[in-house]
Amino acid sequence: MAETATHEPTPARGAPVTGTERSGMFGAHGSGDTSGYGLLIREPYTPTRAERPFGGYFDEVADALFAAMAEAGVPVTAVEQITVEHREMTVYLAREHLPALLWIVRDDPSLRFELAASISGVDYGPGVPRRLHVVYELLSMTYRRRLRLEIAVDVEDPHVPSAVQTYPTADWHEREVWDMFGIIFDGHPGLTRILMPDDWEGHPQRKDYPLGGIPVEYQGAEIAAPDTRRSYS
Repeated sequence: MAETATHEPTPARGAPVTGTERSGMFGAHGSGDTSGYGLLIREPYTPTRAERPFGGYFDEVADALFAAMAEAGVPVTAVEQITVEHREMTVYLAREHLPALLWIVRDDPSLRFELAASISGVDYGPGVPRRLHVVYELLSMTYRRRLRLEIAVDVEDPHVPSAVQTYPTADWHEREVWDMFGIIFDGHPGLTRILMPDDWEGHPQRKDYPLGGIPVEYQGAEIAAPDTRRSYS
């Protein structure tokens, strides 16, 4: 493998942030949190950039990825950061290069991540830059390896290229991410709701979506939001 394959990415943006300080299990700041975690404080977290050697097969995957990128003319800045934690490798990507990189990780003989096992969304909440993330869990059945790709976008511009052309099973995954998080997959053949009714307003798994107070139609009742319930402690 070419020695130039070991070039490290030069981040085009700051490291992706995955949280802000939160109090209570539901972010409540009073006596309304009935979960028992009213005094819980979660510190903000930013993934740490991994340094070589990554360990395991991760160095081989990184070398093969950068070599294939160079051959395909994809700039090294398409990779914003590589993180290795809990024996898992995450490659953070710039969204504009996602289609080319998906073809690379699927078809390059040294990579062969043939299966998109899961495509999911995450919302790290108001106050977090590029708070909406799309996570791609890829599996190489040839080499029995796993790789996670991740893209972060702003809530004001939640557009990500669709992966359906590369991984046809992404069709249903992307529909669910759109339904729950409002991330728009450009080029998707039919981006419609898959869980909520077609006329539903909003995206229920966004952090600024109401936690309760949704009428239960078949009973005529209403469920109060967690931060409005009375405390039992």
